[in-house]
Amino acid sequence: MRAIGNFLWFILGGVIMGLCWWLAGLLAFVTIIGIPWGKACFVIGQFTFFPFGKEAINRKELSNRDDIGTGGLGLLGNIIWFILAGLWLAIGHLLSAIACAITIIGIPFALQHLKLAGIALAPIGKTIVSKEVAAAARRNSAEESVARLRQGS
Repeated sequence: MRAIGNFLWFILGGVIMGLCWWLAGLLAFVTIIGIPWGKACFVIGQFTFFPFGKEAINRKELSNRDDIGTGGLGLLGNIIWFILAGLWLAIGHLLSAIACAITIIGIPFALQHLKLAGIALAPIGKTIVSKEVAAAARRNSAEESVARLRQGS
């Protein structure tokens, strides 16, 4: 089912937004200082081409530790990103979601565009993994939180 969804997504407009992400990545690479953003654009662009069966999660949630993208510098990077490119990519996904939602068949695609719009607003500190890996990471994180709470009581 994922393969069919990804194929339909790609030919019915996913390719356009994926190319927009890659264009933003190329523009970021040109500035040299924007290389980290450019790399993220290419990863998320790949995700935008074929989103079904994958999920964007916080790297801290995956590894249970902070890194440069999940701390204060990541927040600063997301603010800069939001101003320069994130808002425009989010608007593109929002418009695509509205176009997809007009038909009943397009509603799953509209929901995916809304998820991608959220990612477009703040992509720094996120990584793309399969839905199974995301579920396992969340389960592990929850188990560790419960264990810490039990130790504290």
